[in-house]
Amino acid sequence: MKKSILVSFLIMLTAVTLNAQQPTYTNPLAVDLGDPYVLHVKGDKYYMYGTGGAKNGFAAYSSTDLVNWKNEGQVYFHDNANGWSDPKAAWGGAYWAPEVYAINGKYYMFYSAQWKENPAKELENFRIGVAVADKPTGPFIDVANKPVFDPGYPIIDANLLFDTNGKVYLYYSRCCYKHPVQSEIAAWAKSKGWFNEIEESWVYGVELKPDFSGVIGEPALLLRPPVSMKDKQAEWESRSVTSKEVNRRWTEGSSIFKKGNVYYMMYSANYFGGKNYAVGYATSKKPLGPFTKAANNPVLQKNVEQGGVVTGTGHNSITYSPDGKEMFCVYHGRTSETGDKRVVFIDRMKILPGGKLVVQGPTTVPQPVPGGIN
Repeated sequence: MKKSILVSFLIMLTAVTLNAQQPTYTNPLAVDLGDPYVLHVKGDKYYMYGTGGAKNGFAAYSSTDLVNWKNEGQVYFHDNANGWSDPKAAWGGAYWAPEVYAINGKYYMFYSAQWKENPAKELENFRIGVAVADKPTGPFIDVANKPVFDPGYPIIDANLLFDTNGKVYLYYSRCCYKHPVQSEIAAWAKSKGWFNEIEESWVYGVELKPDFSGVIGEPALLLRPPVSMKDKQAEWESRSVTSKEVNRRWTEGSSIFKKGNVYYMMYSANYFGGKNYAVGYATSKKPLGPFTKAANNPVLQKNVEQGGVVTGTGHNSITYSPDGKEMFCVYHGRTSETGDKRVVFIDRMKILPGGKLVVQGPTTVPQPVPGGIN
């Protein structure tokens, strides 16, 4: 009897000791970026890109564990041989939301910036460009001296899907700028005397030419804010308006991936500079829709009402742990300590039986490090 009790005690002590020794990390990470995107390359090396960290261009960070990141310096400069952007335009040229993809030994960066071709002198003249490099750390040189294509309105937040049939799709957000939309929420806000009109941004998708020199066919509208206030998505996607913050409703920062035969598109809504920025998702059986928004939206949002310190969670990307067994949502947010500065978070996410997507965040308490870290 005594021997049995002793064995049980030793087993319990060993478990407690192992648990105490398990390495952890804590959000936010020591990376000051908005719109973070993570590229995982062979050899278990990760590279992160995002908005900020460089002047008139983009920086890169590297890591082997998704937790500790090394600043690799600026990897894209606007004044490269084929540069097409205008660094003197509003928002410092608006070098935003880069994403990098490894293709046939090359690295392609898709990003947003202000186009220097601007005869109408539009304040928001954003377009999407693509630059190429031999290494994840650049230097990235624009493929052409112009954007990928011109839809006739400002666009940001490029995101790509390399489908199993060999086709490539480009997803982007049409900006709110000069895009007033009639809806019940717009009529309600006007009746309150708050705003005369509500501008909206919408997510589109289009097939991309294999050499990234342009698009194939016309863009398809995939996601937009709800028209009816009875729509279950209307409450969380309209908080920037209902809080009297700004006369805009955003649908941006799309991040698409495929699980089985289902396409998941995550997206961000509300003012990107405010506390209500949050993430939802939609699903489809086809890469260009139709997409159906999920009933459990939003899947990532501020937690201050629950006693937390995080606000402004959004514009996420997806990556996997070194052992490939865990999916992570990489996003930016703000805390009571960081103030208005956007910082990077990584939290686990899962696709549950039945296809429901869940993000286990935002967290600011110690979490187990990603699986497979040596």
